[in-house]
Amino acid sequence: MYKILIRPLLFLLDPEKVHHLSFFLIKCLSKVGFAPIFRSMYQLNDPRLQREVVGLKFANPVGLAAGFDKDAKLYNELSNFGFGFVEIGTLTPKPQEGNPKKRLFRLKADEGIINRMGFNNKGVFDAVEQLKKKHRVLIGGNIGKNKSTPNDQAIKDYLICFDALFDHVDYFVVNVSSPNTPGLRELQDKEPLTALLNALKRENSKYAEKGKVKEKPILLKIAPDLENVQLLDIIKIIERTKIDGVIATNTTITRKELKSDCTLVEEKGGLSGRPLSQRSTEVIRFLAERSNKAFAIIGVGGIHSADDALEKLEAGADLVQLWTGFVYEGPALVKKINKAILQKTAV
Repeated sequence: MYKILIRPLLFLLDPEKVHHLSFFLIKCLSKVGFAPIFRSMYQLNDPRLQREVVGLKFANPVGLAAGFDKDAKLYNELSNFGFGFVEIGTLTPKPQEGNPKKRLFRLKADEGIINRMGFNNKGVFDAVEQLKKKHRVLIGGNIGKNKSTPNDQAIKDYLICFDALFDHVDYFVVNVSSPNTPGLRELQDKEPLTALLNALKRENSKYAEKGKVKEKPILLKIAPDLENVQLLDIIKIIERTKIDGVIATNTTITRKELKSDCTLVEEKGGLSGRPLSQRSTEVIRFLAERSNKAFAIIGVGGIHSADDALEKLEAGADLVQLWTGFVYEGPALVKKINKAILQKTAV
């Protein structure tokens, strides 16, 4: 029904306006009694789907990627569509508007999206207030730096977000790979990245030393545009800093073999969706093989079908996430993937 009736109507409107409209509708429908209906339609509760990764027990291996629920407004409502975990953010210490509009573009011929949102969010402390509600799903906190913060002071921004969210999320994701904040990807270089991750690990250990809680898992979100030599550096950095894993991958700045109109293709920003699928899987496989699966990998990028998800899991991902595929295929995709995993398990 989504692809036949709902998506054609939504795709007549501006993508960013549709995003806000979708949030409004999901919130309203959930309040007037549709939540149980969504759960019955889209959730697949089966103990065989459970996964223990980074010390956490996930109800199933299919999550919602960061960027969809930036401000932690609808994580419980979105969990009704069958997600095993929801990642909020990217959050920054101070609220920021992000880049000027228009900044979100559909490449329908390629089943892709270009965005240059620029970490638009209401700030980490606003999100904390949203997160004080009881969680029905595991929550990841994706953190970044404000655009106005120079890279040599970026660690402070990440620590502010880390401390603010510590009591309210189940794991952290360090985002240094968005192409839409000037200079941010420079933090993926060996020295600044090692310094940043070490600072977060030290902060993490302080909570454990107080005896109140154990450390929270920390994962690094990386770009698909890294060369193999850079990926080898990422593996070494993870080994040295002892963080828990990687999310592979963020959006790409490459534009190869696209069918959409050149005016769309030439828009600045990160490309997600089907055009990213192959490269994302290549990065997952490279990291898994070269590290001998020494750390957790969450695969994201171009998952539009159950086969796409299985391909990433077989390449070495422990879990997968959706974003653009969720937009193009609708909420039924989550259940389709989980069904396919169960069928694979039964073989």
